[in-house]
Amino acid sequence: MLAVKKQKSDYVSIKTILLLAVPAMIENILQVFIGVVDTYFVGRLGAEAIAGVGVTNLTMNVYIAFFLALGIGTTTVVSRYIGAEDNEKANHAVKQSLIMALLIGLLFGSINLIFSRRILLLLGAEYGIIEYALPYFLTVAVPSVFLCVNMVLSSALRGAGDTKTPMKVAIVSNIINAILDYILIFGVFSFSGFGILGAGLATTTSRLISVFLLIKKINSNGTKINILIFEQWRIDFEMLTSITKISIPAAVERLIMRSGQLIYGGMIIKIGTEAYAAHNIAGTIETFSYLPGMGFGVAAATLVGQSLGKKKENEAQRLGLMSYLLSTGFMIVVGAIFYIFAPFLASLFTKDESVINQVVQVLRIIALFQPFLCITLVITSALQGAGDTKFPMYSSLIGIWGIRVLGVYILCMKLGYGLVGVWIAYAMDITVRGVILMIRYIKGRWKNVSIS
Repeated sequence: MLAVKKQKSDYVSIKTILLLAVPAMIENILQVFIGVVDTYFVGRLGAEAIAGVGVTNLTMNVYIAFFLALGIGTTTVVSRYIGAEDNEKANHAVKQSLIMALLIGLLFGSINLIFSRRILLLLGAEYGIIEYALPYFLTVAVPSVFLCVNMVLSSALRGAGDTKTPMKVAIVSNIINAILDYILIFGVFSFSGFGILGAGLATTTSRLISVFLLIKKINSNGTKINILIFEQWRIDFEMLTSITKISIPAAVERLIMRSGQLIYGGMIIKIGTEAYAAHNIAGTIETFSYLPGMGFGVAAATLVGQSLGKKKENEAQRLGLMSYLLSTGFMIVVGAIFYIFAPFLASLFTKDESVINQVVQVLRIIALFQPFLCITLVITSALQGAGDTKFPMYSSLIGIWGIRVLGVYILCMKLGYGLVGVWIAYAMDITVRGVILMIRYIKGRWKNVSIS
């Protein structure tokens, strides 16, 4: 009888996790697809246009680190209050997150507007590229507040257990972005189009529409959170402190990873053009292995937070581990595809045999370490869902700077292992980080983290 009950409980848990994770996976795929569509259309304008978009995205990636961190704080706090069936506090937390999103977005937007040329120069853009990139930069980076609000609203819905709405909004956003890209870049009928400026307008318009759709959904009947715009809003410093306490370590963790990538990316350039090309191709393909982990990470963060809100600490731990195991199954399949079809996948991006051989070697290294990569994605999200954002930050500092950057320097610069050495350092990083994170999770000290 007990065995039957346990089987039924496991079945319900698996179903719950999949209902949260699959829409989140699809949403992540759609986010990647937006970038692919933009690159496709802008690429038809020429190399300067691609460079202009690329240098703008370097800036946006820094801002997105802060936006994502605020989203993590929002998911954590909202899921905890939803689990405790305190919808009023959950609504209040969303409002405070939105106030912070508006302040951060407007601050970054103002900096972009005032120092646009200096920022582009600092990123290494030549004067010719700056003149070409400026229209896109001003129409995407300056109104970045819409992206920040978009990410906070999506995070709030995920914290409430709704991953379908962000997915549906991402579908609409993709369609609108693609249509507007074509119309505003190249023009239709007698309208001649705006070139790269049109690409920026398309991106920002699709983000603005996404914000409108998310607010409409949140304020509709049947949702667990509600943020009526016409109600009186007030700043609650205690709630803002709770969200910030969770968000800041998550932001620092992202910056640790970004800065480390810049440093060892510079080392890879020194190896040679072919190695750098192979590294970028392998990294692009590897992105698809992240998607299951990110999707199940959303499920883990939501369910861990809600279970802790219900005071069910053991259930929180069980659901986090179950999310990891399900995600590992998906990622092992992806790893097997990488290993078996590595030559074919590499040939989709280049016909250079030397580059293909290097990509194949890298993809087969990546394939073998998918379970550890899965830990760094899902278990990190589970810890963050519990409000334990400091430990993943410390583990990233050790892994990225103490192992990956140092490993790339020793294996590539000193011992001459080339690109294989880079990805061996990567494998060492995710293995050590994965083990550290799993030990932390199993020990369960995160169960006692307070969000207030």
